[in-house]
Amino acid sequence: MQRRDFLRTAAALPLTGLVTHAHAAEEKWPTRPVRIVVPYTPGGSSDIIARLISADLSKALGESVVVENRPGANGNLGTGIVAKADDGHTLLLCDIGALAITPSVYTKLTFDPSKDLRPVSMLAYSPHVLAVHPSFPAKTLPEIVELSKKQRVNFAVTAIGSAPHLAAVAVQQATGAKWEYVPYKGGAQAISDTVGGQTEVIMNGLLATLPHIRSGNLRAIAISKRERMQLIPDIPTIAEQGVTGFESGTWQGIMAPATLPAATAERLAKILADIAKKPEIVEKLNQQGAEVVTYDPAQLGKFYTTERDRWAKVVKSVGITLD
Repeated sequence: MQRRDFLRTAAALPLTGLVTHAHAAEEKWPTRPVRIVVPYTPGGSSDIIARLISADLSKALGESVVVENRPGANGNLGTGIVAKADDGHTLLLCDIGALAITPSVYTKLTFDPSKDLRPVSMLAYSPHVLAVHPSFPAKTLPEIVELSKKQRVNFAVTAIGSAPHLAAVAVQQATGAKWEYVPYKGGAQAISDTVGGQTEVIMNGLLATLPHIRSGNLRAIAISKRERMQLIPDIPTIAEQGVTGFESGTWQGIMAPATLPAATAERLAKILADIAKKPEIVEKLNQQGAEVVTYDPAQLGKFYTTERDRWAKVVKSVGITLD
């Protein structure tokens, strides 16, 4: 071998070794248990899905997967924990639509979702459902609107500035309703109080609310989908009750700290999509009022941006700001 060729080959060896080592390290992910942070209380839509996929995800990754509820500040506490996590094994499962609302509502966030979080995968969509306590006299959305103009109507929302809250605001603006909002720290407590009669009307994700409708503890008025759902064909849409084209819902997805390598996010997204599309998972979600919707990192990033711009207009129109 000529000296020139020898030097060229020798010079290439360290670089090749580094690339191979980096590739091997990436392929080994995860190297420890994976933590999925749900920034809401147990029993909500995100929590249900996190626990539904955790066992299959653990098998696929070869490491244990732990679901950890870190509620507070309308999801901002748990989201902030993930945004600042530097262990490479912490993920966020939340309502991506709600996350897109956060920058418009909160003036003092400790994180920037657009910069500190990396989109990984969308998992499921569940429309919001407008429901009432069984004793509530109104049977349709127009009837609720008219009643709200004559007497106080206590309207439960998961939190001020949450996706269900802003969806309710959008309906209020379109119909002229005058209901009184009662904020909670999560969907589970909002549902519980409406079932108990402390509040009368609720807007919440169908996934977490449908069991209470089926049991008769709540009566469904409308869903926020453009067309009726085959699962509950008797429940009309908000759109067909006077708010043309209206659609909203909870979009459960996985985000990670921005430091997670893009290639790892892509691989994880494929694994999650395969899990979400398993017949048994699809069936369980469908029966609970949710549809499997899988987006890759690029698609999820685009969705987040679109939702952020959409809800920023609603927030601005009503002047909602929180510290």
